[in-house]
Formats: sequence, structure tokens, C-alpha cells
Amino acid sequence: MKTDIIGREAEVKRLLTLYQSTQSEFITVYGRRRVGKTFLIKQYFEGQFTFETSGIIDGTKDMQFFTFFNSLKKYGFEGNPPKNWMEAFDDLAQVIEKSNQERKVIFLDEIPSFDIPKTNFVKALGYFWNSFAADRRDILLIVCGSATSWIVGNIIDNHGGLHNRTTGNIYLQQFSLAETEKFLKHKHIQWPRKMIAEAYMVFGGIPYYLNLLNKQNTLAANIDNLYFNPSGELHREYRQLYNSLFRNPEPYIKIIETLAKSKSGLSRTEIASETKLPQNGKLTQILEDLEHSNLIRCFYGKSRGKVKKRDAYYQLIDLFTLFHLTFSQKAQNKTFWQDRQKTSLLNTWNGLAFERICLWHIDQIRNALGLSRVAVEYYSWRSRTTEPKAQIDLIIERADKIINICEIKFSDGPYAISKEEDMAMRNRIESFRFESTTTSALIPVWITTFGLKNNTYSTEVQYEVTLDDLFK
Repeated sequence: MKTDIIGREAEVKRLLTLYQSTQSEFITVYGRRRVGKTFLIKQYFEGQFTFETSGIIDGTKDMQFFTFFNSLKKYGFEGNPPKNWMEAFDDLAQVIEKSNQERKVIFLDEIPSFDIPKTNFVKALGYFWNSFAADRRDILLIVCGSATSWIVGNIIDNHGGLHNRTTGNIYLQQFSLAETEKFLKHKHIQWPRKMIAEAYMVFGGIPYYLNLLNKQNTLAANIDNLYFNPSGELHREYRQLYNSLFRNPEPYIKIIETLAKSKSGLSRTEIASETKLPQNGKLTQILEDLEHSNLIRCFYGKSRGKVKKRDAYYQLIDLFTLFHLTFSQKAQNKTFWQDRQKTSLLNTWNGLAFERICLWHIDQIRNALGLSRVAVEYYSWRSRTTEPKAQIDLIIERADKIINICEIKFSDGPYAISKEEDMAMRNRIESFRFESTTTSALIPVWITTFGLKNNTYSTEVQYEVTLDDLFK
């Protein structure tokens, strides 16, 4: 087993614990497309599989049975092709019983693809685990898939034969900035941190996207070659991403494209109004699916009193999706990004995307503020009654009765607070104090690329967070 995998320290440690367990284990590995689920499992258990197979995305029933049977033959099965999933898992049990491996690692990749309607795949999997695998002590069953909502609904939260049967779940998320830097160095790409952050604004911390970067090209040329060039590997990735995650992607895309138009997020009622989708259980399920897939986040726009789900706001946080929806209609040629360096269009984008990067790195911001041991809630906020209207990018509400009001700025050098910005910050604080009726201390925090430039207005700032802090 490999332990020299870039990043993923916590996941590797978890896999080792499950592998060394003295009982059978049933774990799920899930997360959005291209985040590195299959790579992690195959790299870690290289050459250790007792059985490994993968479903075919959008494949027919016959195709799924064909690939499963072919895998059975690869691992020594000599019987006839299975006619249904009950037979298929019975054949798998035979392969396991013939194995002389001390720990039998079974890997079912892209498992949602196997679940063709009316084939009873999930019930057969449940019967296999309950009647055969669970009673043994030597099986490590790993199921994996990009359709996160399917994994959660059919395996983790299953109410039938698989209810409470998983013994471990690994929710694989994108790389952090620090892991991205480490990954790029492994690829011999030596970029300064500001440039790494700019790459993160486009590709997020998605390992597959980052692996496509060419060290011979500038970042701008890489973005053009991968996305704006019609033959680039990521030119059609947006649609492929949502097709892989959801069987009926249209309502999901409709919500995503609506949220992309709102910087601070929308309420459930606003989403329903904008998309014309009914406010019922189906809308709830779609929003939960998008949350589970790490494409949006749910937060509460007011901090006072008891919060309810209907008070929630939803905000698009997937950086590649936000990039696509911001620029897909603006692109005019395959050197679009290179032609617009240092323009107001990209400066505006950098500011918006840097705010999203901060949302992905709340733990690093907490550490920079000395809050690693303090419970916090974080959210965006916009005023409803005060004038002029105020909007706060990030609020960190702390258990020690202090609320940090964060202003986020991306710049090429130390940021100079102007008189107007100083006054705007004061107005935001007072608007929030009035509408929230909080009695907590409200303290501003400036989150910038290279810190604040020393001037009249920076001398009163108590707390700063820089880009370097986000890499820690």
C-alpha cells in the first residue's frame, strides 16, 4: 500500500485504520467528479484488490452486467455470466472464498451506474453484505461514485437492507491551497502563491484539472488552452460535470445558474421564484443534493434567535462552475484570458473568486485569528431595512461573544484602505448591529493578498489575514 500520495493525509490514515481492522468494514468514498476518488483508492491499494470493477456511466443493463462479469473472470471466476445482481454477488462471494489474501479488499467504483431501474442492485448489495460479508472478519468493501446524492440516499441513508450498515464514510473534497501548492511542486510547477490562488479561482482544488496544467505555459495560456480553446480538455467539462452527478441534471443546473447571479446567495423562496420551481419536497431534495456535492453551501443570513431551514440562504461555491458561468458567454476567441490580463473584467472576477476561496479556507482564517479552539459560525449577510443597503462578505460569529466583520480584497500588492472604504466598513458594522440587535463586540477583519498598506485608516485595524495565512 502506498502512503506517499500527495495531500489526503487524513484520508490515507483513515484507510489504513480500516484496512487493519479485525472485522469486516463497509465504507463509501464519495465526492464530486474529478476530485480524485478512484485515484486515491487505486493508488493506495495498488495490487491489493481481491476484486475490483467499475460501472459504466450511462451504460445499459447489459453493459453493466458485462463489465461486472469480465471483472469476475479477471479474478478467477470460471462460471457462467450472471442473469441478475443476486447471482452476480453470489459469484463475487465465490471469488472471495477462493482468495488466500489475509485482507480481502473489494472495490466497486462508479457504483451508481450499476443501479439500472428495476434491476434491484441496491437490494442485492444489501443481501450480499448482510448474509455473507458482515459475518466475516476479513473483508474491506469500498464503494465509490461521483453521483454523491445517490451514494448518500441509497447507501449512507438507506432505509432498507443497508440501513446503518456502512462502517466508514470518506467524503473526498477538493485540495486546499496548501495541498494545491504541494501538488504543483510535485509537477515541477514553481508558481508564486498569488498565481496559485489565481489558478485556484478557475480550477478550484480539483486534482484532475490541476494535473492538466502545463509547466511550459503561463497560467493565462493554460486557462486558454484548457477551457477557451474549443478542443481543450475542459471546454465541455461544465455539462459533463452535472451529467455525471445527477440523472436529471436540468433542475439542478437551473438552480446553479440562478445562484451564480447572486454574490451573497438567495433564500429558498427567492430560488423558487427565480427558477419557477415549486416549493416542495423535490426542491428540498435538489438543494440537499447540491450541498452534498459541495457545489453550494447553506447558511443562515441572520444570527439572532432560533434558526429554521426556511430561513436558510444558498450560495454557489464551486469555483469552476462559477468561472464557467461568468465567462462562457463572454469568450470570443481561444486567447480570451491572455487578452484580458490586468483589465477591469478580470480584476472584478479576482475579487469575487477570492471571496469564494476564503469560504473554502475558513479553518485557516480561524487559525490566523487564534480561533482554532473557539466554536464559530460563519455566513454572509445583507441588510433588509437600513439605508444605504449593506452587504458583508463574511461574518464570523464566535462563542466568546465577539463577531468579526470581514472585508475581503484581492490585489497585486499591499492594500490601501481609502477614506470611502473605511466609512463603508463602519456603515456595514452599524447596519448589522441595528438589524441583528446583537450585544456582541463587532470587530473588523481585513483579509487581503499581501496585507494592508500603512496609512491613516490601517492603523485602527486590529486583525489582518493574508494569502499566506490561507496556505497554512
